Amino acid sequence: MQTVKWWQNAVIYHILPRSFMDTTGDGEGDLNGIISKLDYICALGVDAIWMCPIYESPREDLGYDPTDLRNIDPVYGNLDDFDRLVSLAQARGLKVFLDQIWSHTSHKHPWFLESRENRTNAKADWYIWADPNPDGTPPNNWLSAFGGSAWAWCPEREQFYMHNFLKSQPDLNWHNPEVIDAVFEEARFWLERGVDGFRLDAVNFYIHDPELRNNPVRSPDDPIPEGVSMRNPFARQLFVYNFCRPETIDYLTRIRQLVAEYGVITLGEVTLCEDSVALAAEYTAGDEKLHLAYNSALLFEEPMTASRIRHALERVIDKFQEDDGMCWMVGNHDYGRLRSCWTGQDEQGNPYSDEFYQMMAGVLVSLPGAFCLYQGDELGLPVARIPEDIPVEAMQDPFGKELYPAIQGRDGSRTPIPWVSDAPHAGFTTGEKPWLPIPKSHLERAVNIEDNEPNSLLNTWRRLLHWRKGQPAMMHGNCELIETPDPLFGFIRETEEQKLLCLFNMSSEPVDYDLSAYDPCRPFRTPYLRKLEIKDKKVHLPGYGAFFGSLLSVSEQSDRLPFSPPVAKDVIPS
Repeated sequence: MQTVKWWQNAVIYHILPRSFMDTTGDGEGDLNGIISKLDYICALGVDAIWMCPIYESPREDLGYDPTDLRNIDPVYGNLDDFDRLVSLAQARGLKVFLDQIWSHTSHKHPWFLESRENRTNAKADWYIWADPNPDGTPPNNWLSAFGGSAWAWCPEREQFYMHNFLKSQPDLNWHNPEVIDAVFEEARFWLERGVDGFRLDAVNFYIHDPELRNNPVRSPDDPIPEGVSMRNPFARQLFVYNFCRPETIDYLTRIRQLVAEYGVITLGEVTLCEDSVALAAEYTAGDEKLHLAYNSALLFEEPMTASRIRHALERVIDKFQEDDGMCWMVGNHDYGRLRSCWTGQDEQGNPYSDEFYQMMAGVLVSLPGAFCLYQGDELGLPVARIPEDIPVEAMQDPFGKELYPAIQGRDGSRTPIPWVSDAPHAGFTTGEKPWLPIPKSHLERAVNIEDNEPNSLLNTWRRLLHWRKGQPAMMHGNCELIETPDPLFGFIRETEEQKLLCLFNMSSEPVDYDLSAYDPCRPFRTPYLRKLEIKDKKVHLPGYGAFFGSLLSVSEQSDRLPFSPPVAKDVIPS
């Protein structure tokens, strides 16, 4: 029997604390708000939670600009609240992942305040400093992911400092061993407090080219970078020198050694790069680098089709070895919501229905590897629109403010969770107003409404995630793509105990599929409520329908499984 580690197929619930639940009435979520909803999270059937940053910070970028990586920002609570959250979550069987920002700090961090004083202080080389060109311009052409040059002028040192993101987020110099030692000491503080995992922010941004060579300009023949809109000027360059450096691999080994002392798991963010699947596979290959890394494989700005998701899975199967740490991600605090991905409409321009998102939930829980589920995506919340749902003057995201209206920014996927449809501010806060408006369109998808609708997206996710845990093939089976004509997408998940055929109709029109090649193929019980029909060894899938079939004979299953073969209640034999 293959030994499977829990994290290889984990479902990680991604929490944005500021928008989850407010218990103080200040309009912003907090740690006690998360504690109050732990039973809700457990009922989903997830394995772990990952919280966006909760550290002390000016919060110019949602807390990804820390000033103290060892303390809780008072808006979220205190260390006692954090310890209680970890204890209560773990008592319920939930692992707790904490966001770690190691590529940069706030410009108000004590380290940077000392570094900027002069060129000779003890931390003078803790950040990336460079002299200007003879004409006073920045040292090279590097661009910030948030717009403009990646260099900002510092009068005190008469030098530029590098920032891959905001000017208020200076990049740490990972070529300096003292910086790594200091970062690891900050990490040990939380490791000693018993966290189960670290989500590593911008892990491919740790290392820069010390020669400061110019990035090449992207040509029309170069592939479009993954996870970056071509409307963003950042995409005009190839990502070669200011990040995504090959030397990063050596530093990942040191990170693995650190967390191995505590038995803690690492989840790397690998998104802004030329080929995120290949880079994520490289970052997780073997047992000396990261455990998991999520990528941009499904973040394309086109309608979802069978051929497009087949291509994504082909790349993953090609790049990742069986024990590597593949992790899927669609909705995210940076990349929009699941309901608004893939343009939010099909190739005919029609908005996707709930049936589509129910089917996609089935796809996502059936794919090999781990998966990050972003808060609110289980409800099917759409991205809030600017200015219809969020007035321009209410925007909080610095990235959105910089590039609006060409780019909407990230506020639309960060609005608070609607808990109670008819309560003030949807039950999120008792204060005067939440930090971001809650769209009226979200009220009809509030938790209290979907909780009482058997076929709601919330209950679909619950059923699927709990069902998945009982299927060996879904949890740790091999994955084999099968040839299917569009609009069908199909693959086989297989272990010694179980072999399942997974078919998904990626269109709104019904389609038939001949099962003769997979005889015997018996319908397998699934959490879906929609009916399917089988006649003459053909399965009839309605629009956005899904079919799971057992490919083991009754005798094989009886011998291998400790339970009786499942009965398909959602299939109508003819």
